Amino acid sequence: MQLTAAVLASALLQGVRALPQGPLSSATAPSITLSTAVASPSAPLSSPVPSQVPLPPTQAWCPSRIFCAGSLIQTVNLARPYADPKTFVDKPTSKSSQQVLSDFSSISNGSAVTEGDIVKFLDNDFSGEGLELEAVALANFNAQPAFLQNVSDPLVKAFSQTVHGYWEQLIRQTNSSALCPEGTESGKCESTLIPLNHTFVVPGGRFREQYYWDSFWIVEGLIKSELFDIVNDTLQNFMDEIENFGFIPNGGRIYYLDRSQPPLFVHMLADYVAASNDTSILKRALPLAEAELKWWTDNRTLQVKSPFTNQTYAMAHYAVNNTAPRPESYLQDYLTANDPSLPALSDDERANLYAELASGAETGWDYSSRWMKDPLAGGSNNTNPALRTLNIRQLIPVCLNSILYKAHSLLADLYDAQNEDASSAAAHRSTAASLRAGILDLLWDSSKLAFYDFNLTSNARNSIFTAATFYPLWNGIIPDEVASSSDNAFGYFAAVNMVLNRYNGTMPVTFLETGQQWDAPNAWPPHQYIILEALRALPTNVTSAALPTPPSGKSSFDLIPSGQIGVDESALPGQLIIGSGKNATKSGPEADVSKRNGTVFNGGNATDGEGWAATLQRELANRYVASTLCSWHATGGEIPNLLPRLSSKELNVTQSQNNTGNMFEKFSISDIDSAGRGGEYTVQAGFGWTNGVLLWVASNYGDVLVAPSCPDLLAQAPTTSTTKTNAATSAKAASVSLVLLSAAFVALLNF
Repeated sequence: MQLTAAVLASALLQGVRALPQGPLSSATAPSITLSTAVASPSAPLSSPVPSQVPLPPTQAWCPSRIFCAGSLIQTVNLARPYADPKTFVDKPTSKSSQQVLSDFSSISNGSAVTEGDIVKFLDNDFSGEGLELEAVALANFNAQPAFLQNVSDPLVKAFSQTVHGYWEQLIRQTNSSALCPEGTESGKCESTLIPLNHTFVVPGGRFREQYYWDSFWIVEGLIKSELFDIVNDTLQNFMDEIENFGFIPNGGRIYYLDRSQPPLFVHMLADYVAASNDTSILKRALPLAEAELKWWTDNRTLQVKSPFTNQTYAMAHYAVNNTAPRPESYLQDYLTANDPSLPALSDDERANLYAELASGAETGWDYSSRWMKDPLAGGSNNTNPALRTLNIRQLIPVCLNSILYKAHSLLADLYDAQNEDASSAAAHRSTAASLRAGILDLLWDSSKLAFYDFNLTSNARNSIFTAATFYPLWNGIIPDEVASSSDNAFGYFAAVNMVLNRYNGTMPVTFLETGQQWDAPNAWPPHQYIILEALRALPTNVTSAALPTPPSGKSSFDLIPSGQIGVDESALPGQLIIGSGKNATKSGPEADVSKRNGTVFNGGNATDGEGWAATLQRELANRYVASTLCSWHATGGEIPNLLPRLSSKELNVTQSQNNTGNMFEKFSISDIDSAGRGGEYTVQAGFGWTNGVLLWVASNYGDVLVAPSCPDLLAQAPTTSTTKTNAATSAKAASVSLVLLSAAFVALLNF
């Protein structure tokens, strides 16, 4: 069942007031410069705002008349005053709600609203985004955490220490002096912020509040940084939200209250307890973990009958109850639903699309070909046709069900460790066992040696190969075919081996180039962590053999099980040969351009007697360090006496003359000097989960990490004169033109 609108609205009005903050640390808070956007017209000031389609229904879960579905937000978005629609909904009003609505009414009644009217209205009635939060000192910050002793290479060690220090730039707390504390009905101002009672880490860039699934990889890094108090605070914030709303929202804004994100709370809790030995948190946490998992059972679980075995399983899916554009992406959703170059949608079709778009955001993979009936519709430069084919609510995802399996298993373990509530532990083990059986029945293809989402529409598995195939092993589900055969176990990871041999970067989400950010050529930090953990989960009996080699005259592609990735070798993304302006050949041994003697380019040093799984871990861990360090160096990063700052000429290639290095949220499969690209917003810097995974990699693989060889920026310069357009440029205001190799290094977070 869905959480009732009345309950949620009541919880919202009662729950968004922060409790009194604890005393501030005597340590000095870091100086953080928050850059706020100023409204600017997208047309001459006298031009009328474009005409609108009728308003969508108001959303009971989002009661604001300013920041939720309604005339005000729609009119402001169609004026396009900001490059990113999220900017507007993150700006508190500078007047009371009633006065803002009155001021809007005065310009919207009668004559047509002009661009100038909107700019003046925003200047007069709204303040800066992000000002409700403030930097806070890390009183227990240790500049030399123990994990650094695991890192043998001097440069990698110094870089890891630098990234460890970035927590001081990403830590926040609610700024009580800037809050709008009285909800949406009265008070001096109105804001979308859900105030939190404890400190937390923000991802960075436009993501200026706490996020749910991002926090898992942030927590992994915080644990390595020995910042256990911040991990505890993070968990306390999530527990507050479960108490207030019945679930953990996508992020810390009221416009996220219709959806959650991948349910990793129990994972975070278990990792924190294991690392800190703080079992006192469990008194509060265990009942609330129960409440969260019950929310997923009550609101996101279906009975699915297998066409393979006729067994029926309770399986989870992403399914958001929403019939309007997402407030933080209002313009993108509006234009997707009302694209004049596409057939007009009925009211029901439009509402269904808005529900699919919100469900896509709940997955964390917004958006990917895996969610679409026709992912290549419109091509990579116009993603609206493909987005209109989203079918998320009719899919049983590999990732979600694997996470829930582990959550139930971990919760049972936590009960057992406390020697209490044996019946609850047994119930969770039973639920986990059922989920495991359903995952292996519905989602595992033993002939292709991969997991695929189950499609309720077709009553069959989808065929798109994605990084989600590695989630089950990460969460402790190893198919018998993999656990009993070294050949099959390698086959499961053969695509990872191909990427390491064929490309400069790390494992992409898919091998389809659609213009969506959760597709090729993008490679995301969480997935590299998940693949490494999946490799670590394999039993030793199937990992000790040497890494297989391709047949004579063949490439690493030929080691992949037939049909597994669903893409012909000739259709794979290209790998640019730096300095040539051309891509590597698509077939034969020459396609493996990164292959080296016993290793791969930026894959570390080969070791005698190394098993294939250890080889892939070493190579992927090194390649992840290369992606983070090289893109950071290419955007102005330097380490005194170890890594000098690049010349102005070199930094001009990435438009980073005045920058000091960016940690990006996503990377490129083929260019480690670059960030990823595509999607509905510009690439972000900061970045919480990127930093967390880097610290985790340094801690676990420090003895095999070596300083990377970063590509020559000047050798790339001749090819960067050609730009590659973001898939949404023609239709969406938040889009941006991206350079093929330097890829959008401007307009990023100013810490």
